[in-house]
Amino acid sequence: MGGSSPCASCKLLRRRCAKDCIFAPYFPSDDPHKFAIVHRVFGASNVSKMLQELPVQQRADAVSSLVYEANARERDPVYGCVGAISYLENQVSQLQMQLAVAQTEMLCIRMQQESALPMPMPTQIQQDDKSFLAATNNLDNISQYLNFASSSSSNVIQDPSALKRESLWT
Repeated sequence: MGGSSPCASCKLLRRRCAKDCIFAPYFPSDDPHKFAIVHRVFGASNVSKMLQELPVQQRADAVSSLVYEANARERDPVYGCVGAISYLENQVSQLQMQLAVAQTEMLCIRMQQESALPMPMPTQIQQDDKSFLAATNNLDNISQYLNFASSSSSNVIQDPSALKRESLWT
């Protein structure tokens, strides 16, 4: 910061903080841990070179990224942030599989419900057929028709449920 209060990097490196210190805007003196971890993982010289190669407007984002990567490397020295990314990708994959299973189950349930519903009537029904269907909607009316038919013909089935079973097979 130039003068009275050195930045966290200059404090840690025990040097005087120059007015044009590249670390000062990104590593304030009140957060020394931030620079300490970046220094341990990447080294002050490498961080300085990286920041100098970037435009000023991108440096803050780069420092945030370096701090994140350094923290990840401290937690997992082998994989670092790649381990965290792999873990998250694996979690997304598992959740996508669970979602696919749930959607498949919903589809099966929906298909079972649709197959349990009565078949819809065709739209092109003649007027006489409509009145016949309206009259035969309940089983009592069907049995009345069957009883009437049985007095004139001996081959008619008396049980309405048997009629349904018989019509499926013929």
